[in-house]
Amino acid sequence: MSSDRRNFIKKASVGAAGLAFGGSINAMSAESYSRILGANDRINCAVIGVRSRAKSHFMAINKDPNAKVLYSCDVDDVILEEHNIWCKENIGYVPKVEKDFRKVLNKKKVDAVFIATPEHWHAPMAIMALQAGKHVYVEKPCSHNPYENQLLVAAQKKYGKKVQMGNQQRSAQTSILAVKEIREGIIGEVFKGEAYYSNNRGSIGKGNQIAVPKTLDWDLWQGPAPRENYRDNIHPYNWHWFKTWGTGEVHNNGTHEIDICRWALGVDLPDSVTSFGGKYAYDDDWEFVDNQQVTYKYSGDKFITWTGHSRGKIVPNQPGRGATIYGSKGIITLSRGGYKLFDLNGELIKEEKEAGKQSTTVNTQGAGDLDANHIGNFFEAIRQDKSLHSDIKDASVSTMLCHLGNMAQDAGETLKIDPATGKVLNNEKVMKDWWKREYEEGWEPTL
Repeated sequence: MSSDRRNFIKKASVGAAGLAFGGSINAMSAESYSRILGANDRINCAVIGVRSRAKSHFMAINKDPNAKVLYSCDVDDVILEEHNIWCKENIGYVPKVEKDFRKVLNKKKVDAVFIATPEHWHAPMAIMALQAGKHVYVEKPCSHNPYENQLLVAAQKKYGKKVQMGNQQRSAQTSILAVKEIREGIIGEVFKGEAYYSNNRGSIGKGNQIAVPKTLDWDLWQGPAPRENYRDNIHPYNWHWFKTWGTGEVHNNGTHEIDICRWALGVDLPDSVTSFGGKYAYDDDWEFVDNQQVTYKYSGDKFITWTGHSRGKIVPNQPGRGATIYGSKGIITLSRGGYKLFDLNGELIKEEKEAGKQSTTVNTQGAGDLDANHIGNFFEAIRQDKSLHSDIKDASVSTMLCHLGNMAQDAGETLKIDPATGKVLNNEKVMKDWWKREYEEGWEPTL
């Protein structure tokens, strides 16, 4: 081959590569160039359920120069259309669209699946994704019931892929530092973790049965749940407050702070659980308590409390959410924005603030830099086999605590717990009613 011909082919190849990225090689962005150089480390993603929380996933994924969302998946055409516009404006491209997540799981190019669906789908979908050979980032709670909790942990062990739960404060540098210092004795012997959440949600009314919107695949939306008629106060958000699909506020938000308390105290499953509370604010279809106090008792005189105010803010004003850790020599308050260390007299000793954009606390997106940290850790684990900050085996323990909170509330008595399994020892009825749900025929998750 002549020298001139070799130069021509080389120039043509470079020009084609430049055009593929929308311009000449010199005009290529650093992000595009890194995608070429690091093709072996590229992580192709799919996000399932794209209305609200998923926006934070997209923004965090987009911060990694060698990761990209190939597919947006949702059962609602309206949500997908609105999301495509949002993608164009916020991440600079529009992923391909699928309504049926099973088609996404069959795509060989997809390496990791992000699940931000209603909660009844979290574990079944995560298990199916593992069976398809995908890594999984699943929003909290990781399960709708204790049976799924155990099944998901077993599935991860069987299929060997990475599974991270979306309790993103585990990736807050100030929380990591605070727990390290607690372990080193900065507040002495820790004995109590106090978790709280406060919001002022309105009434969800009493739903009317109406025709399913033509844009919504209601059958696939329900998936593993027993079939119900469509009503006008369920989709797209209020499913949280129905037991068929949701798990109540103790899971919806309590998972975060209960998890932080458990982490800081160095405990797992409790010896007993007691819950007081009720539905006080409105006469509507809301099926869970809207104000709740749960106490988890551990051997060695440690305990965790969860105070949840879904409807009716805590007065006088407090931060919308947080965790306080009590020790024999001092107190640490932890939030997504940082931590404060106090002595036993309540004097502030020091304060550490989280760097970067602060995470929002009580809206439905919860956006902030903690998502980038947490998803960055997920990607590091995939690429370099590093430890996850919230691997599913550990995350499932915090999820189980929330299940036990609901179970104790329903029982109306203190539940004795087997710390090895989480099973209730003194109440057969609550085990029968809560340990495993009824599944729509053909949809029960299996290994």
